[in-house]
Amino acid sequence: MADDRERALRRAAELGLAYVAGLNERHVGALIDDVGLVARLGGPLPDEGEDPVAVVEQMARDFDPGLVATAGPRYFGFVIGGQLPAAAGADWLTGAWSQAANLHPLSPAAAAAELVAGPWMLDLLGLPPDASFGFPTGAALGSTVGLAVARHTVLERLGWDVEARGLYGAPEIQVIVGDEVHSTLLAGLQYLGFGRERVTRIPADEQGRMRAEALPAALDPSAPTIVCIQAGNVNTGAFDPADAVADTLAGHPNAWLHVDGAFGLWAAASPQLRHLVAGVERADSWATDAHKWLNSGYDCGFVALRGRDAHRAAMSATAAYLMQDAAHRDNWEYVLDSSRRARGFIVYAALRSLGRNGVREMVERCCRLARRVAARLSVADGVEVLNDVVLNQVLVRFTPRDGGDPDAFTGDVMARVQAEGEAWMGGTTWHGMGAIRISVSNWSTTEADIDRTADALLRAAGA
Repeated sequence: MADDRERALRRAAELGLAYVAGLNERHVGALIDDVGLVARLGGPLPDEGEDPVAVVEQMARDFDPGLVATAGPRYFGFVIGGQLPAAAGADWLTGAWSQAANLHPLSPAAAAAELVAGPWMLDLLGLPPDASFGFPTGAALGSTVGLAVARHTVLERLGWDVEARGLYGAPEIQVIVGDEVHSTLLAGLQYLGFGRERVTRIPADEQGRMRAEALPAALDPSAPTIVCIQAGNVNTGAFDPADAVADTLAGHPNAWLHVDGAFGLWAAASPQLRHLVAGVERADSWATDAHKWLNSGYDCGFVALRGRDAHRAAMSATAAYLMQDAAHRDNWEYVLDSSRRARGFIVYAALRSLGRNGVREMVERCCRLARRVAARLSVADGVEVLNDVVLNQVLVRFTPRDGGDPDAFTGDVMARVQAEGEAWMGGTTWHGMGAIRISVSNWSTTEADIDRTADALLRAAGA
């Protein structure tokens, strides 16, 4: 069996390296959908098992047409980073180590990785150095953790133990969000019993920023309150005005401010961009992703909160067999998932390989490349960039020369580029207009990749 493991791991490494070697020139989108793959791979479970190496080889061959080159330099759909070389190596090593990262007795190494990488993250993101932190699957569940601790705190101040008594009969909490709130934050509110539609929405401006001047009129000073703001609009990259919101909440007797900063919070790592996140350090909780701009690979998020005791009270549980010891870190006490992989190893590797200057350079380069593609496209006839390119997001819209429907034409341009395989980007709707959304967040993207992408878009429009 030990020999089988070594053979399978070696063959997987060979096939993985072969995939990476062709990544830069690979057709970026998938060539087959899940239905086609199931037809190829499915059927009854075999009675007899197969040789591990044969299984690995069959997977590499048969799943390949359905793979999307999200790790490649010309994937601009959603906000998905690639995987840094050190992070990829650490990811494979983490798989070989197969550590259960929830309890200290199961892996002191996994606990130590988070205890080292966590403060590094706080430092890079300009957050309080004494903040409590955890490594969830992503910013979506990071925000859910932040909201759970917010719920705990504002109700505890009123003498209500929500973990023991639930929300039945509890004082009603006012939840306030911007009109451009991300869907995953609403999902977190849904999970926690707040409901997606019971929120108070604050209008947003033309770039998607919360209009902070409308917040005072929405606040009920007699109600426990949670306010959620956004650092990096998913379409435009714009930032809610954290300082203005924090000023408004300063006089509220029982309020909590949460920042959903899935990718935008990384602006804090750059002196050129730090003004965009001015005031976020005044919040009470923050969520971001490592698998986006840090390029750690999936899955890894980061959540930070004021108050370790409140964090643990909202998230942890006890049982006699767990061998818990207050002197050591049990990673699961800070996130929603108990059985979990050791994400801290990969974040540690990514940060150690880049250093502070490497993170800064990567963030600034992606923003520079976003401005480059916007500049290339905006000077072409019939092409409009819809947003102020303040970060790494570009919204572009195409108008046909024959006076046809711009929404349909923009969708056609996107479909042609996806089919050609030179690059991949997704579609969205912004202020009622169909648009292509270009998200630049991969460590390996170059100016040449940006120019090839712009050429592909203009070629598709001309076709």
